[in-house]
Amino acid sequence: MHSAQTSAEVGRRHGITGEAARQQLQRLLEDGLVTEERRAAGRGRPAVYWQLSDKGQARFPDTHAALTVEILSSISEVLGPDALDRIIAERETATLARYQTAMADCPDTRARLEKLAELRSAEGYMASVEEGEDGSLRLVENHCPICAAASLCQGFCRAEKAVFQSALGTGTRIERDEHIVSGGRRCTYVIREAAE
Repeated sequence: MHSAQTSAEVGRRHGITGEAARQQLQRLLEDGLVTEERRAAGRGRPAVYWQLSDKGQARFPDTHAALTVEILSSISEVLGPDALDRIIAERETATLARYQTAMADCPDTRARLEKLAELRSAEGYMASVEEGEDGSLRLVENHCPICAAASLCQGFCRAEKAVFQSALGTGTRIERDEHIVSGGRRCTYVIREAAE
């Protein structure tokens, strides 16, 4: 509400000393909930200004998932279901192009899958690769940052599976094994070499 402040300003606002505020802010800093910035103001030591970090901001209500669902519903109602399908298809095309560019130097399926897991983790899916006893590979996504949207429109899940298939190449076959939207603990995809 008040932007970056010194510990003295925080203390005055809360009726405690600046030193007591600084000690509390230091604990929040250790937990990653605030950041500090040193600002020179003439002679002497620079003043330390404290503000919320991204992690601290995340402690406050965030309704972007609800807003996303509302927007998707509006697109479907106002412009029709075909408009929503076109938007998903455009997202699918752009995502596939980005993944293929990132995988351009990957020599084999395993390397492409490892790169895919890295890309998906950067997008918030907490992805990893596991190897099955039968030699199959499994892409595991432990989180779904688009779960609210995917629950409303299964087209997102269909598109993701199609993107994975295209990115991994025609020499592979991919099957969804677990699915968060269908009640699974995580989303998993089994990747095998395609039958000749």
